[in-house]
Parts: sequence; C-alpha cells; structure tokens
Amino acid sequence: MASDLETRAKEAFIDDHFELAVDLYSQAIVMNPKNAELFADRAQANIKLSNFTEAVADANRAIDLDPSMAKAYLRKGMACMKLEEYQTAKSALETGASFASEDSRFINLIKECDERIAEENNELPKQPMDRSPTGVAIPPVSELVDKTIGAMKDTQPVISSTKPRYRHAFYQKPEEVVITIFAKGVPANRVVVDFGEQILSVTIEVPGQDPYIFQPRLFGKIIPAKCRYEVLSTKIEIHLAKAERMHWMALEYSRETAIISQRVNISSVTQRPSYPSSKAKRTDWDKLEAQMKKEEKEEKLDGDAALNKFFRDIYQDADEDTRRAMRKSFVESNGTVLSTNWKEVGSKKVEGSPPDGMELKKWEY
Repeated sequence: MASDLETRAKEAFIDDHFELAVDLYSQAIVMNPKNAELFADRAQANIKLSNFTEAVADANRAIDLDPSMAKAYLRKGMACMKLEEYQTAKSALETGASFASEDSRFINLIKECDERIAEENNELPKQPMDRSPTGVAIPPVSELVDKTIGAMKDTQPVISSTKPRYRHAFYQKPEEVVITIFAKGVPANRVVVDFGEQILSVTIEVPGQDPYIFQPRLFGKIIPAKCRYEVLSTKIEIHLAKAERMHWMALEYSRETAIISQRVNISSVTQRPSYPSSKAKRTDWDKLEAQMKKEEKEEKLDGDAALNKFFRDIYQDADEDTRRAMRKSFVESNGTVLSTNWKEVGSKKVEGSPPDGMELKKWEY
C-alpha cells in the first residue's frame, strides 16, 4: 500500500500537482515512517511549494534515516539557500558532494553560497550598540502595532494538526536565548535537536504518535557550536548562543520585526558621540540639533499623526528606565499596552489589554 501511494505521489509531482504529492507522500510516511526516500521526495515537493522550512525538516529526517543519501543533502542545501541560510546550506552541500562527487549541482550551489556569504560580509557590517548616533526617527506607534501583529501571524511554527502540540516559551539574556518546550516524560533518546546558522530543528518521536517537529527560522543568528539542550522530566530546555548581543523582538524571524528591532536598538542609546575633526571649519551640531527640534515642535499635526508624535516625543526625551518600560510593555502586550512606569512593569509580565469591543486571543504553538 505504501508503495502504491509513493507511485501516485511521484506521478502527481511529474504532473506539477505538488500539493497532492505532499499529501500522498505524507500518507505513505505514516505507513512506512523509516523510509528515507519518502522524506527526501516530500522535501522536493515542499521546495516546489515554497515550504522551505518543511523541506529542511524532511531533508533532516531523511539524513537521520540514511546519512549517505546525497539527494537529501542537496535538498536541504537548496531549501536553506531559499531561507538565506547560506552557511548551513554550504555545510549540507559539501557533505552531499562527498557522496556524489560527479554531480555538478553541488559544485555550482556551493559556489553560489560562497558568493552570497561574501556579499553578506561586505554589505552588512556589524555596528557596536554603544556607538550608535542619536536622532534616529522612532516609528509611529500605530505602525509598530500593525507590523508586530502582522509578524505574529506570518511566523507561525510549522506543525501539523496530527502532531502532539507541545507548548513552548522563551526568554533571553544579552548573550543567549533560552527556549522551553513543555514536553513531559519524553525520554532523552527520543529527542533530536539540530542547530543551524539561523535555524533550530527539534524532533520528538514518541512511540505510537506521529513525530513532533518544531523548526523555526530564528530572529537572529546563533553560534551552533556553543548551543546546547537538556531533556528534563517535565520539559526540554534549549540554550541558543547569540552571534550578536542584540535584543530579539520575537523568537522567529520576519522582515517586519527585524526592522522594528533595528530602530528600537539604535534609538535606545542616549549618549551622542563626539567625532574629532582636523578641518578648520567645524559644524555646530548642538545648534543644528536645536534648530531641528524647534522645527519639529512648530510642525502642526492632527489626528493619528499628532498622537504618534506625542509618543515619539515621550520616548525621545525619556530616561533609560522609561524607555525600557515602554519597550517591555509594548512587546509583551502585543502592542496593546504602552507603559512608562518601569517599577510597575519591570518585575512582571505585561498582559494584553485589547480595545473595547475586541477580544485578545492567545496563540498556542
């Protein structure tokens, strides 16, 4: 029966019916969960559907079942490249090439990874957090709310309805992010955790149940060699070593939350740097800043624009505790609360407070 499903899935794939192919491969996997070929072929169908995180998960599963399967490494590399995980992709492709040295696709893709990595290193230089200039515009509060809520919807973890729903949570320190998956009584030998450049892969296989796979694309890059995990009696605790000491606005990556994080981190610095100059003529930066502030105050605004300017002014003129309170309350309440009292919100989680007539829903992953 599993072979019949596999044949039908291959036919569906050839006919460009990729969703049907994924469904048929999934049915075949339920009947034969130790078949690496099924996972590798489903990964290919998921790539065609642009389901790249699912494709990486399938490729990883195929590699676990058959570590010498070259096409599993190829599909993992292709999916990771689509996710812009070029270091992880290159590592997978190099391993796959060792099993299929005659396949020119590996050589071409590895070369492309090298080019992308070089571009990233040249175009995205690191900026120390304590040397950032002030005067950066704070985004409007309404814009932050819309983008944060949109990002939450766009970054749901990959998990099917047939898999056990283990709840997870995370907190962070300057140097690491700690994720807790509340999986009670799971043996350590049933848990597999893999760390990529910006991907976390967690697989839990409990006898009699479908495998649980949690594989988010992370908000920031990590150092895989320094990451670790521990399986406890009531939970799985995963420690991710940050590649950069920056605040993660969310666990999972999205372009919207990345932009918000950059702006908030830059604006949180209160000390304006002074740059020496050998020129005889010097610019009076204090005078220029005062003039800009005067023009901003004299600008006539109304409606939402006036409200947004009001909140920007509070943030820009606030001390560090007030700014911390505003960021913490805004993020933890999903954009529904904005507090300036650090003593009130610093020691507890800020619960959401939706507007009248609306309901706040909590998402369980």
